[in-house]
Amino acid sequence: MSQKKILIVDDEEHICELIGFNLRKNGYNTIVSGNGSNGLKLAREEKPDLILLDVMLPELDGYEVCKEIRKDSVISSTPIIMITARGEEFDKVLGLELGADDYITKPFSIRELVARVKAVLRRTEVKTIDKNYRFGNINIDFEKHEVTRNGNKIELTLKEFELLKILIENKGRVMTRDFLLDKVWGYEYVGETRTIDVHIRHLRQKIEEMDKKPKYIETIRGIGYRFNSEE
Repeated sequence: MSQKKILIVDDEEHICELIGFNLRKNGYNTIVSGNGSNGLKLAREEKPDLILLDVMLPELDGYEVCKEIRKDSVISSTPIIMITARGEEFDKVLGLELGADDYITKPFSIRELVARVKAVLRRTEVKTIDKNYRFGNINIDFEKHEVTRNGNKIELTLKEFELLKILIENKGRVMTRDFLLDKVWGYEYVGETRTIDVHIRHLRQKIEEMDKKPKYIETIRGIGYRFNSEE
């Protein structure tokens, strides 16, 4: 089995050296970039298995790089862990909304970083589901990660697709916010459960006929959400 390739995009040379050394010790190959523009270029050329992406970067910041990667059909599914020195909830939620799979705040321990890398890679391994799922006028191709309404493609972010998939797999069961966070992001975001509410709101706007009166994604007050379908 070939080694996983990880792209590190950070303008602090000592951070890159520290991360790179410890990832290589754990069996990963590493590529390094010191600015956002070059990091995006390397992501397209090297097609890494995972990207560690600092927020504050020269030329293009981490948010812009993340957006560009998610818009690129070839590398859009590449897992991204955002690295930020800022701990405000807004920054974390913004990164996740743009399609990041996880985030870690400086200063961090190397053990935690390696654990996050392993967890994200484990979660994002391709799992082929050889079937379509239909509800109402919505069709989901799990294998292609495509969602359509009456044959017209609906653009979902990676996180939105994963949330919808988990809700459908557990149709009729109440999924707590903490459970959904743990399943999609891989660990508990203490105090961050409103991240789920933001993603659910966006999902409803895309798949419900009337997002203010949802038919499929039901809110269970004080607990979480449940997927309902007439199928």
